[in-house]
Parts: sequence; C-alpha cells; structure tokens
Amino acid sequence: MAYLSRLTLTNFRNFVQLDLDLSSGVVVFFGANAQGKTTLLEAIYLLAISRSFRADNEREVVNFEAGLAGEQALVGGAVVKGSERLAVYVGYQCVAARSGAPRVAIDDEHDVDNPKESAPPARTGSGGGLGYSVRKEIRVSRVRRTAAELVGMVGAVLFSADDIDLVYGPPSGRRKYLDILISQSDPVYIKTLQRYQRVVQQRNQLLRMLRDGRAEGLELDFWDGELVREGAWLTWQRHQTMERLSGMCAEHHGELSGSEAQFQMQYRPSVLLGTDLEATVENFKEALDGFRARELATAATVSGPHRDDFMLWVNRVDMGTFASRGEARTLALTLRLAEASYLASVRGDEPIVLLDDVLSEMDASRRERVLGKISQYQQTLITTTDLDLVRAHFGADAAYYRVANGGVSPLTYQDDGTA
Repeated sequence: MAYLSRLTLTNFRNFVQLDLDLSSGVVVFFGANAQGKTTLLEAIYLLAISRSFRADNEREVVNFEAGLAGEQALVGGAVVKGSERLAVYVGYQCVAARSGAPRVAIDDEHDVDNPKESAPPARTGSGGGLGYSVRKEIRVSRVRRTAAELVGMVGAVLFSADDIDLVYGPPSGRRKYLDILISQSDPVYIKTLQRYQRVVQQRNQLLRMLRDGRAEGLELDFWDGELVREGAWLTWQRHQTMERLSGMCAEHHGELSGSEAQFQMQYRPSVLLGTDLEATVENFKEALDGFRARELATAATVSGPHRDDFMLWVNRVDMGTFASRGEARTLALTLRLAEASYLASVRGDEPIVLLDDVLSEMDASRRERVLGKISQYQQTLITTTDLDLVRAHFGADAAYYRVANGGVSPLTYQDDGTA
C-alpha cells in the first residue's frame, strides 16, 4: 500500500508556495479551468516518473518570474509505503541568463523518439526564449538520486484526456506508455533503455559521417554489437510484458464496454521475435545486415525498439484505423486500468491513481464503472470542473479541495450533501 501524505510546491508553474496534507482514499480537486488542478497531478506524477508529462523542456515547469529572478523551484512529496516513509524532492536550480548571453536549458535525458529531446540542449539568443537555465536535482530521503533511480520508487498511473492518442496517435506515444509501465516495475529496464537511446544517437552520428565519407565502415561493427545487445533485451522484455498485459486489458475492456467483444493487443516489434532472447538477438543481427544500404543512405537506424508499436483489435478490427471516438476512449481507459493492475501485481504495492479531468467525457454508466474500479486503490486523486458529478458517486467518502488562483483549500462535506 502506498500513498502521498504531503505535497510541497515552490515556484512550480502557478504555485508559488504550497504545503498540502493529503489522506489516503479518494481526493478530489475541484475548480474552474486554468487554476492549477492539472498542475497538482503533474507534480505528483513527476515524483513517480522524474519528469513532467506535459512539458517539452524542464524550464517550462518553473514559475516564469521566479526563473527570471534566479530562484529555486521545488516539487516535494512525503510518501507512505507500508512502514516505510520516503521524502522525495525534485529541485530546479534556476540561473538567470546574462544580458546578451545564450539561454540554455540543461537536461541530460534524451528520447530518440522526439527530435527535440534527442538533440543537445537548445540554445536561444537574447532576442527570444526563456531568460534562464535550469539544472534538476533529485533527492530521496536526503540521498541524491538520478532520474532513472527515482522511477519505480513511487508507482503512479495517470489518466488524461490526451490518452485517446494511445489509440489514434503515432507509435511514439504507445512506446512511451510501455516504457513508463515497465520502468516503474523493473529498474533494470529504464537503465537499459537509456543506454540503448545513447547507442542509437551515437550510431546515427556515425552513419552520417559514413555517408559523408568522414569515417570507416569498420567503426560501425562496435555500435552494431551494442545496438543488438541492448535492443534485443528491450524487445524481449516488452514482449513478455505485453503477454501478461494483454489478458488484463481483455478483462478490463469487457467490463468497461459491457459486451463480449473479442479484444486483442498485438505487439509489433521492428525486429522479428524469436522463440527466446538468443533467437531474437540473431534476428536483430540479420535485420541490420538487410537494412545496411538503407541506413547508410538515410543516416538513420531503421530497426530496433525505437521503431516498435502495438495494435489494438476488437472483433478482429484494427481500432487505430476504425474505432469511433467512444470506442477509442474505452480502449484508452482499458490501457490505463490494465497499467494499474499490472503495476499492482508486479510491484506488490498499489500505484497512486491520477485522473485528470476525464470524467466529463464519459457516459454515466462508464463513469460509474471507472470510479468504482479506481476507488479500490489506496489513493486516487481526481480533478474536475464539475464537483456534483464526482460527489454524486463518492458523497462523504472523499476529501474535496477547491483550487483557485494558485491556492488549494479544503471543502467541508455537510450531511445535506453540500460542500
């Protein structure tokens, strides 16, 4: 059992200072749009996966005025895990740019799926961009940790309106879904993924040099070996995870849809799966040989986990192409509920469940089923603009907080049903 007992924010987006005590069970954040409800869930999820789910750059989470003044930003949380107590802090040290100096964002984590993240930190002249740089530091119970070491210490699952992109969107979103899920349950996975991403970046750089005649072909052998070693292991771990996840998805989909429709999840690795890891390694080597001419022409690594995908089928129909919007939302919810189930079963403790303004988009019956499921977890935090919608389900069994103008205040639930 795990839950967040205290959230502390300093200069995090529109929250200049916040110290909020939280209980286990259901917590509801209510308020108008653009008041900071999503920011609260963003901060909590950041404590689980080490970075913001809605920022392209670390600087974006820092309050703008505080960043310009060179002040520090902080996200802190007190986490209760059985008899264990963790104090998790993610700090952002801001340094105001000198007049006329380049403005640099410092971030040592990259993503080969996203050119903005895989490139070196962007430098912007004094005429544009943000006027400060940031460096992130993570501490858990006073011990400094890397981002990879933080992931998995606090399990969390986030439901958001953007989850529909898991069905309709590009493969990169589905890969990210898998990577976050597995990383929270296996600390080796995220470290292997980071090594693999660095290998792809280095290998792509060498391919560009080979294309331009600035390197020898023998240099590629080393990076091929590294790519196969790390990549085949990632592919096999994804395969094994999806074998287990698929059954959970099928169960949740049946309950959410209220039908007996046949659900299938199909992993589509870019490298042919073998009967075991060793066979997958050999298939990866063959794929590299087969794509050699193409890679040299395009100066890009064209096979490997960074090109994987998975497909969702209902009654043998490809939902990525033919799902209605309602069906896509059901599938997105299915994936998140299965994620929560998977983490609970593998980790041995339940994840913190976060729902960001998704209830208003559900019909009444589906909303009741989802709320019934997620309320079974140790802690569930919900944001909504419609307090009555949530209160009708939970009544006095939830804690309610009003969010307005960068502040959070508790609401007292009365016996007559008013808050």
